[in-house]
Amino acid sequence: MEKLNINQWAAEDRPREKMMQKGAEALSDAELLAILIGSGNTEETAVTLMQRILAACGNDLNRLGKWEVRDFSRFKGMGPAKSITVMASLELGKRRKLQERSGRTAIRSSADIYELFHPLLCDLATEEFWVLLMNHAAKVIDKVRISRGGIDQTTADVRSILREALLQRATQIALIHNHPSGNPHPSNDD
Repeated sequence: MEKLNINQWAAEDRPREKMMQKGAEALSDAELLAILIGSGNTEETAVTLMQRILAACGNDLNRLGKWEVRDFSRFKGMGPAKSITVMASLELGKRRKLQERSGRTAIRSSADIYELFHPLLCDLATEEFWVLLMNHAAKVIDKVRISRGGIDQTTADVRSILREALLQRATQIALIHNHPSGNPHPSNDD
């Protein structure tokens, strides 16, 4: 069976034209990603290629956001340039969420802290330990990485934490660290 190129599709089915007519929300994830990579390979269109890539990560954009160039390179037609383009777009999406949250006036609950740090920590392959510094009104002063560890542990030096809090005149702090495994339950060391 011969591959039908996207430019041979009906205009209303082509991802770019579809987006211009109906908006980005009308496109599937595969179609949006296909726009980024521009072309597929000799056997499949960019849309079909991205459908296969999405299927390989369970159609989960969060999992795709953790992929590296070597993960994409398993697919014919996905060289470093296309891989980095997709990785960069997913990083921009993460940064967009960070900017939305950075405008918050005060931390009111642990859920607020989760929303603030989740985009920073969700895709990491190693554990990190952070301190959130706040003033007396619980307004964020700064977020400071205290340490970066391995896949299942990191250290937290109390002196480093207190030093940051004192230097920035924080009156409240919150301590945050991730579990790259995705297991939300604290370990014995936690």
